[in-house]
Amino acid sequence: MDRPTITTVIVIICLLIIGLYAMGEVNYFSSKIVVERNVEAPTIIIDSIGVHEKINNQSLSQGVMHEPTSYTPTNGDVLIFGHRTLQGSPFLRLNEISKGDTLVLEWPGIGEVKYTVVDSKVVPAEYKLNAVEGGNSLYLITCDPIGSTENRLIIQGELNETGPINTQVIKDNPQESNAWIISAIFLVVGLAFSHFYPKEQRGYILAFVLIISAVLFYCCINPIPSELIYDKIIFLNGGL
Repeated sequence: MDRPTITTVIVIICLLIIGLYAMGEVNYFSSKIVVERNVEAPTIIIDSIGVHEKINNQSLSQGVMHEPTSYTPTNGDVLIFGHRTLQGSPFLRLNEISKGDTLVLEWPGIGEVKYTVVDSKVVPAEYKLNAVEGGNSLYLITCDPIGSTENRLIIQGELNETGPINTQVIKDNPQESNAWIISAIFLVVGLAFSHFYPKEQRGYILAFVLIISAVLFYCCINPIPSELIYDKIIFLNGGL
């Protein structure tokens, strides 16, 4: 096998970068399974943009997070944070929400709480939003624009209906298999790419695809905190 050409080295570097991003997402979804299987965790549903996410009160690295200093539905304003990009990108399409859309919280011990969107605004990152006890608002907060932490996009909904909880929604785990899917896609696409790569250089590409894929599948079973990976590659996407 010939020595790697400059083109092959560049391709390998690109594979490593893609592999790091894939590894971050794989570890995110693999670690998140614990949250997804917790039937006591509340769920947020936004049909208009395809959001169906469990909510935690620990960290954004576990997905959509309920700000602990805010309140639970019907007891005051609720503040919910989520990433726009990376780590599952749960709020990627939050900017597509329109006034009048419905936001649903399935909250164990409280029930199904529906909010109607009344406002959408972009504010500086340092903007402070204070939850009000006894308030009836739900605030969804993410970064803006995509790939930047310069501003915050805030969607406000007003409570308009409460009802019995949908236990089937609470038990659903729609993202549980995402880590395996991402790993499989990387492997299949990588194998296809290496197959069409020039024969004399193909071995290098194939080796790196197999090594990275093996690491991804290992992370599916033994995940590490995804933020450990993103902290190392944060400069690649403008600091987000």
